[in-house]
Amino acid sequence: MNTFIRYLRVWWLMSRNSFMGMLSQRFGAAIFIFGKILRFGFFLAFIFFLLKGTKTLAGYNLNQTLFFFLTFNLIDVTAQFLFREVYRFRPLVVSGSFDLVLTKPMSALFRSLMGGADVLDLVTIPPLILAIYLVGRSLGPSSTQVLFYVFLIINGLALATAFHIAVISMGIITLEIDHTIMIYRDITNLGRFPIDIYKQPLQGILTYLIPVGIMITLPAKALMGLVSPWGVLLSFVLGAVSVLVSIRLWNFALTKYTSASS
Repeated sequence: MNTFIRYLRVWWLMSRNSFMGMLSQRFGAAIFIFGKILRFGFFLAFIFFLLKGTKTLAGYNLNQTLFFFLTFNLIDVTAQFLFREVYRFRPLVVSGSFDLVLTKPMSALFRSLMGGADVLDLVTIPPLILAIYLVGRSLGPSSTQVLFYVFLIINGLALATAFHIAVISMGIITLEIDHTIMIYRDITNLGRFPIDIYKQPLQGILTYLIPVGIMITLPAKALMGLVSPWGVLLSFVLGAVSVLVSIRLWNFALTKYTSASS
C-alpha cells in the first residue's frame, strides 16, 4: 500500500510538471483541444449522415452506432491521458537520458509509461462520460449489462496498457517508436465502429490477433446484452495474458538496450 501511495505521489508531481509546461504554450494547447473537438464533430456528423441513408450499420441503429463511437473515444482518450509519456519516449532513448531512468529507485516501466498525464485529454473525459450515460440509457440496459460494460471498459484499458508497453518496448529495440505508435493509432481507429462491419479475415484479426474488438467493441456490445458472462470472463483472461506478454517483451527489450551515451 505504501508503494502504491508513493508511486501515486510521483505520478501526481510529474503530471503537475507536465501541466505547467502546457500552460507556457497556451496557443498550442488551444489548437490541440480545437482539433480534438473538430475531429469528434466530424465523425459524429459522418455517423448521422451515414445512418440517415442506411438506417442501420451492420444491424445496429443510430443510437447503438453512436454508443460504439463514444466507447471508442472513452478508451482512446483515457489511454492518451494516462500514457501520453509514450509519445515522448523516443527522445529519452536516443539522447541517452533513459540511462538516468534506469538508475533511479523507481520502476523504469512506470516512468516510461506514465511519466506525465495529459491534462488536455482529461478535460474531454467528463463530457464523454455524460454522453455515454445519455446514449446508453436510451438503449435500456439492465444493471447486469451496465456492470459488464464497466468491467469490460477496465479490461479495454488493460489491453490499451499492454499495447503501449509493447510500443515503448519496440522503441527500445528499433528506436522507431514514432512509426510504431502511429501503427497502433491506425489499428485502434478501426474500432471507431463495430468490427462487425469488416469482413473476414480482418474481423477475426481484430478480435483474436490484435484484440481491438475486445478492447473497444465488446464493452459496447455488453451494454446491449450481446455478450455472455463467459465472453466477459474470456476477455479478462485475454487482457491479463496481453499485459503479461507485454511485460515480458519490455524485460526482453531492456536486455537489448544500448546506451546512446556509451
